[in-house]
Order: sequence, then C-alpha cells, then structure tokens
Amino acid sequence: MTDTTQAYDRNLVRIGKERVESVGSTDFPGHYPGESHHWDLEQFRSQLKVIINSLSSAAIEFDLVGVDASVANAIRRIVIAEVPTVAIETVYVWNNTSIIQDEVLAQRLGLIPLAIDPRKLEMKKSADEAPTDLNTVVFGLVANCQRLRDVKKGETDPKKIWSGTEVFSSQLTFDAKGAQVDLFGDRTPQPANPNILVAKMRGGQEIVAELHCNKGIGKDHAKWSPVATASYRLLPSIEILGDIEPSLHPKLQACFPPGVIDISDGRIRVADARKDTVSREVLRHAEFEGRVRLGRVRDHFIFNVESAGQYRPEELVPEAIQVLLSKRCVDRS
Repeated sequence: MTDTTQAYDRNLVRIGKERVESVGSTDFPGHYPGESHHWDLEQFRSQLKVIINSLSSAAIEFDLVGVDASVANAIRRIVIAEVPTVAIETVYVWNNTSIIQDEVLAQRLGLIPLAIDPRKLEMKKSADEAPTDLNTVVFGLVANCQRLRDVKKGETDPKKIWSGTEVFSSQLTFDAKGAQVDLFGDRTPQPANPNILVAKMRGGQEIVAELHCNKGIGKDHAKWSPVATASYRLLPSIEILGDIEPSLHPKLQACFPPGVIDISDGRIRVADARKDTVSREVLRHAEFEGRVRLGRVRDHFIFNVESAGQYRPEELVPEAIQVLLSKRCVDRS
C-alpha cells in the first residue's frame, strides 16, 4: 500500500469521525433518556407549526415544524405521485405532415400541464371505459404553415417567409361536451402555460388532431404529477461552543455562506442558520475542532414545492394531506 493510499484512508477515517461527532448522528427520537414518545394530541397541536416564507404564482416555501420525518416524507411523496391531475391520454391524429412522428407528437402533447380542476372529473375505472363528459375533456389542435405574401427576394428569416412556423400549447382549443360548460364555470380548461413549443413547421405542413384528457396520478405516469419539484431539508443547527479568539472570527465567518455568521462588537454569533448550505467547511480547520457543533433540528422541515400549473402552489399540500387522510386504516371491530 502506497503512502498516498494510506494518507487517503486516514483522511477518510478522520472525516467520518468528524461528521459523526459534529453532525450528531444520534440526534433522533428515542435516543435521549427520559424522552416520552406516547401520542398526545394536545402536545402535538401545541408543537405543530406551519410558517409560509414565500409564495408566488409558481412556487411556495414553508416551514413544517413539530412532525416526524416519516410524516414530512409522506407529504412530499404524495404531492409528487398521488395528488390527481388531468393530462392528455389519447391523441387522435387526423393529419400530420410535419417532420415530427405521430408518437413523438403525442408524447409532447401529453406532457403539457393542463389547468383543469381534477375535482370536477371522475377517474376512469379502466382504459376501456367509454369517455363521457364526466371523465374526459377534449381539446382540438389545428395548425398549418403557409407562405406569406410579398416576401422580399433573398429573405432568409423563416418567420418572415412563413406564417405558423411554430406550434404552441396556446393553440389547443377546449371542445366542451355535454354539461362541461356549467361543470367548469369560469375556469375554462386550458394549458397551464400557453408558451410551450409543441412543434416547428414549414410551408404546406399541417397538424390536425383531437386530444382526449383523463384524470390520473403521477405514480402511473409523470405527466400526471402536479409538481415540477417537491423537496425538503432539515433546518441546520450551528452551535459555537465557548469563546473563539477575535483573530479567528473572520476565518470562521468565511467557512459559512454570507449571512450565517455575524461579527459585531468583537463578538461572533450565529445570525441565520437556515442560510447554511451544509458544506461542513469548518470541519477542515483544526483550530475549530471542538469549538463548533453542526447538526439538524430533527423536527423542523423547510419545504420547497413548485407547481407545474395544474394547482396553485398553496393548494398542493392540503390536497396531499387529504390523500394521506384517506389512507387511514378503517376500524373493523
């Protein structure tokens, strides 16, 4: 074994030991003596907190405090895979003279998020079930590319030569069936984003298709997932143990992202631990060994959920919780 390999192995052992000691691998429920983990509804209510940090038309960030990791992860998984949406399931291609093959065109159309309230529709019991106005939404797509008049000689810009060179999701038109006008009211079914590019065409090419949309869930196909991303992380915990020499303050501050460590009046303190990116840079420096403890707040989850457009971001977690509640075991006694 070479000296380089031995040094590498020693470093791995040292880093592993530092991580165990500083991150707190034993920081989990049931580890500390005297903890009681019996279920108490009033205690749960007093500890549970939901704090919305930011909200936009596309995403939400919130803190979920006072729950076990299993509950937080169940919510995340359900948001991704089990909150139902409506997506294009069947494409009837009546004419397609573009260079995109029918099956590729159908796949691209199927992945367009649709702003359709799934609570208004029923889920098909099987693929063979006949479509009705209660389980199927129909869109039409008609797009063609024609040469423009009075094109200048030598023009090379396709958009100045042809009309309809690009087919966008905004060209999908809702074809109401039965009582769907009253069913959807003022929330007319439409693509969640009108600017999704579906295809490019040139002169004389045409696409004519009929699209049937059905209700489904993300674990059957990703096109039914209502989120672009849904993730969480534990709130970082940073403790400064004892006094640190003023000469080392700038070095310690530089070990963390801006805003985490504050130096003022000759004192150093943790200003905002949530800005930490968990780089563990401080563990590389021997002068801080035993002076800084890194960890996680085990019941404080920072969630980031980005909607694909079928739901407003603030609707996604309540919908996931409803799905979770529907999974409760039925008392058969």
